[in-house]
Amino acid sequence: MATYLAYDLGAESGRGVAGTLTGGKLTIREVHRFWNLPAVIQGTMYWDVYGLWRELQTAFGKFKDAVGRPPAAVGIDTWGVDFGLLAADGSLLAPPVCYRDHRNDATMGEILKEIPAERIYDATGIQFMQFNSIFQLAGIRRRTPRVLDAADAVLFVGDLLAWCFTGRKANEYTLASTSQLIDPRTRAWAGDLLDELGIPRHIFPELVEAGTVLGNVVPEVAGGGAIPLVAVAHHDTGSAVAAVPADGADWACISCGTWSIMGVELAQPMINEATRAANFTNEGGVAGTTRFMKNLAGLWPLQQCRRTWIEREPDLDYAAIAQRAAAAKPFQAVIDIDHPSLVNPADMPAAVADLCRKGGYAVPSDVGSMARVILECLALGYRRRLDELEKLTGRTFDKVHIVGGGTQNRLLMQFAADAMGRPVVAGPVEATAIGNIMMQAIATGELASLADGRAMVRRSFPMETFEPTNPAPWSEAYARLRKSL
Repeated sequence: MATYLAYDLGAESGRGVAGTLTGGKLTIREVHRFWNLPAVIQGTMYWDVYGLWRELQTAFGKFKDAVGRPPAAVGIDTWGVDFGLLAADGSLLAPPVCYRDHRNDATMGEILKEIPAERIYDATGIQFMQFNSIFQLAGIRRRTPRVLDAADAVLFVGDLLAWCFTGRKANEYTLASTSQLIDPRTRAWAGDLLDELGIPRHIFPELVEAGTVLGNVVPEVAGGGAIPLVAVAHHDTGSAVAAVPADGADWACISCGTWSIMGVELAQPMINEATRAANFTNEGGVAGTTRFMKNLAGLWPLQQCRRTWIEREPDLDYAAIAQRAAAAKPFQAVIDIDHPSLVNPADMPAAVADLCRKGGYAVPSDVGSMARVILECLALGYRRRLDELEKLTGRTFDKVHIVGGGTQNRLLMQFAADAMGRPVVAGPVEATAIGNIMMQAIATGELASLADGRAMVRRSFPMETFEPTNPAPWSEAYARLRKSL
């Protein structure tokens, strides 16, 4: 009976999760949780990787206390795009900067004046976002070129933490693919593009596929014995999609948390003018697959609104917010929840109110009304992306699987089913940690394949299906959204 340790790091918090496989089922329990918030130093938002490393060691100790023995293996998943730069001696030349930092706001536009978007997309198949690693690195080349000249390795956050555990400099493919610097056809670095950008090729270490054992945990953490660290899908969305409890092929999926990431699993990347125009991404998946997806606003606007609201109501939790939203008047305003003004405003409620005002709607006057506008418009965003996905792939998806923490918001799940006109299968909540553990079990031979792992997820965790109801008002609201875009 093997028990694995999954480190699941999000852009707000992290945790260590123990997972035990027995009798064909997986049981999980959290052994440690901690905050993961960027520190602002001289106006720049940095991730505290030293603090994260301490927390991962703490979680390792708590795992041994809770389980009574060391883990059978260890795996890490994190958010994408952000990276650290290592010198040859292992010192950290440049710590990871948070993707929501404003230092890079203008770089994408500058680069696209020099290298056409068509050229970059054809080489990488990745969705354009201003914080992609390609633009972060290009910005460093322009502002502080000596930093890149001195660098020995670019390691994305999950890979950087894996290096702390093993000493091996390697980038796991699903995480590295978020950089917009990899050719998804060859699953290798896009060398010609790096040359055009003036980014030295030698700083990019080996690429490894999800499921690769990177090495054993260093003795000062392991204490004794050989504990393998598995390069699971280091990208949290890659781990979450691995755990989608689907069977067959006629399904789309949404990983719903701070971000919502929607799409489908493909055997090969889909790169053409239509997919570029729609800004869909071809990120790496486990077992050689491609995640053909698009990033959407997730629960971020609601999370940021709550940070403001709890200044007045310290006990206001998400359950209470959902209850008030359910009681609020429907469709008071229809706004584009993916509008750039909502990416990282200083005051989220004011930014939402401003979009409502500009759209000719009354500003929501209370917590429930504003929360309902956000949730309804997020569901309408799902409908918009599902339409695009079906048009681009030429397929019809019979149902949509939604996994991740957002599935705990049952009101959003019903809104999603109503807006898309498809059954929504919600769960598991802990998909990212489950996918992490699943890939560890595959790497160590306890599970045979991705299909075997997904069957295990179906046996192990509850799911709830939400059927669409009352489509007419949702269709009318969607027509209003399309007209406003």
